[in-house]
Amino acid sequence: MHLEVSMHSEPTPSMTHSALDPAALVNEYLRILMIPDPAGVQRFISPQLRIRFTGGREMREPAECAAFNASRYRWVKKRIEGTEVVAGGTSEHTVVYSIGTLYGEWPDGTPFEGNRYVDRYVVSHGLIQQMDVWNDSAERLLDHKLGSA
Repeated sequence: MHLEVSMHSEPTPSMTHSALDPAALVNEYLRILMIPDPAGVQRFISPQLRIRFTGGREMREPAECAAFNASRYRWVKKRIEGTEVVAGGTSEHTVVYSIGTLYGEWPDGTPFEGNRYVDRYVVSHGLIQQMDVWNDSAERLLDHKLGSA
């Protein structure tokens, strides 16, 4: 499966989290978050949401993700190459991985692509409870600053 998730996407008709399986819920959450529409993703998240970005950055709200991305990139999009649901989850929660690459522009306007990412979500009772984000941005930003992008 290949899915483009873009900051410039147009919203699709409203989808309720209860109508989505965990993988579809995560994909829709990412699509809306990358518009960016942090308010629009509220229906997909638990009030107890915990977010950990690369470098161990703790966040509580999707708006913090959008603000962090705005400080790191001029613009960024995701190419979702796969969404995997971990077999053997409990009745209490399901683990979903979103794997792919980021592409966009650094703050100075230099384009980039192929920046690998892995996001891990814990979904419980139709809501995202936890989100962990890992990607190559720190390494690639360092390379870019050193002139070897």
